[in-house]
Amino acid sequence: MLKLKYLFNDVNLAEMILKNWHFDEGSMEMFKYYRISSNAIYPFKCEGKNQILRFAPKSEKLKSNILAELDFISYLRDNQYGVLESVTSKHGEKVVEVRTPWGEYFASVFKRVSGVQINNTDFSDTIIFSHGKALGRLHYLSSQYTPGKFKRWSYSDVLDWIQEVLISYPDESAALIETKLLRDYFASIHKSQSNYGLVHYDFEYDNVFYDDNSKSCNVIDFDDAMYHWYAMDIEQALDSLQDCISSEIFNHKKQCFLDGYLTEYEFTNDLEVILPAFRRFANLYGYVRTLKSIEEKWDNEPEWLTNLRKKLTEGLKEYSISFGREL
Repeated sequence: MLKLKYLFNDVNLAEMILKNWHFDEGSMEMFKYYRISSNAIYPFKCEGKNQILRFAPKSEKLKSNILAELDFISYLRDNQYGVLESVTSKHGEKVVEVRTPWGEYFASVFKRVSGVQINNTDFSDTIIFSHGKALGRLHYLSSQYTPGKFKRWSYSDVLDWIQEVLISYPDESAALIETKLLRDYFASIHKSQSNYGLVHYDFEYDNVFYDDNSKSCNVIDFDDAMYHWYAMDIEQALDSLQDCISSEIFNHKKQCFLDGYLTEYEFTNDLEVILPAFRRFANLYGYVRTLKSIEEKWDNEPEWLTNLRKKLTEGLKEYSISFGREL
């Protein structure tokens, strides 16, 4: 998540950045459907087709990570995987560095994928099966992937970043202990080409679209991708599923998801044993990102920002509930 000071809607900033690409005049009225979280996202049209402008402050991102993300997306598309497509700028760039009166930004544009976000469907067995199948296919392709010039960071890099951030928070000893516990735990897990590679990390239902015509899924938002055990994606996907359906049918739907996954790829670990550690990793990462996001405060904050800060602060308690427990 971006720092709170970057969550303000700024149409003038978005328009200034978008001028690096071709777009339909008048389509910027779609900017009202913007959203901002780990990036600012603004929809628009080019030649009548929906596209997405994505940008974030340079201080919040690593260019090497963005370039590696786009290389992986291109590899997936070359292998007929349903994934978003990047659009080059007027000057032929996939990532544009933009200097503005509001600071410097990294920006990219993507074509909209077909289908409906799974969180807006009825979560039928067919759709859940397709979701699992899409993740299994992703992991198969990842296991065959060799990065080019740029490489995404790894879970170990993330833990290093977490530890570096926490140094500035002397009261966060529990989070530091959790960081060490996870580092030690992951050092004990077998790592191979078949169980470890580039994962999406955020394979949740708002990032996966189900296309009823092709009966398959299309995937967006690889912004959080990292090198990790493939179990990390499975845990995130199942956690998202649990949030979207009733507990009475969860085990059935979980099996539908895993059945779909296994049509494309096999597990090489005992999932039930290792998944809790991956939930702990996601909680710690979310905790520290939130902590960093809310650290700055301002006088006379608008009500929506005050409410958001309160909600995020309360979320820290949920993230940290298991910190320090033995794995």
